[in-house]
Amino acid sequence: MLAPPFTDPARLDDVLRSQGHAVLSPQALQSLLDAAPGALSAWRPFWDRLPPDAYLRDGGRYRRRRHANYVVTGERVQPVPHRAHWQPVDYNALHGGIERWFEPVEPALEAHPLWQPLLRLLARRADALRGAQPWYVEAHAFRIDTTDGIGRPTPEGAHRDGVDLVAVLLLQRQGVKGGESRVFDVHGPQGLRFTMSEPGTLLLLDDTRVIHETTPIQPDGEAGWRDTLVVTLRRGGFQGPEDPLHE
Repeated sequence: MLAPPFTDPARLDDVLRSQGHAVLSPQALQSLLDAAPGALSAWRPFWDRLPPDAYLRDGGRYRRRRHANYVVTGERVQPVPHRAHWQPVDYNALHGGIERWFEPVEPALEAHPLWQPLLRLLARRADALRGAQPWYVEAHAFRIDTTDGIGRPTPEGAHRDGVDLVAVLLLQRQGVKGGESRVFDVHGPQGLRFTMSEPGTLLLLDDTRVIHETTPIQPDGEAGWRDTLVVTLRRGGFQGPEDPLHE
């Protein structure tokens, strides 16, 4: 497995602006959140209770998820009423164009002391990229498992999400092989590949500049899984059928 190219947290915004992506080590994220070592492991029981994703169009049973929505302005995190997740087919050819009503994130997870600080941390990165403004935030708790022999973290393939900033936080990787992260320049052949293996590793992506994917996972012995939290931040509003494509 290729190790991630970790970014010095003191240079995080500069690196994200210059190359369109950055990766924080678990230790760097811990420092930025002022969290104790391994504090995010307290979230794992919530991932054990994720319900199946009923919208997979490839017939798979490998994905479980929940979903939450917020507007983050400065230090203020405002939850919004539960809503459908929607993407245009231009960004998600497999699952775009339909309203997907996932079960909401459990209230106890939203109340955890690190949940809102993480959202604020990500909003500050988006402010540094685009300027301070309200950010329309969607948080997706994912478990990809190998129950049927293979699990696909990104069944839609290499893609953009139609937002401004994408964050992928690895929470747990248990009994799997594969799951390589791949990031490509949207306008050229430049790219990189690596595997996030340490819980607490955080990948940040400027969605206007790069496309990304994660390769399938297979069991390494007994059946396994890969748990992530994916957070997207978008200016101007949430994506929906009534919205024009956002660039």
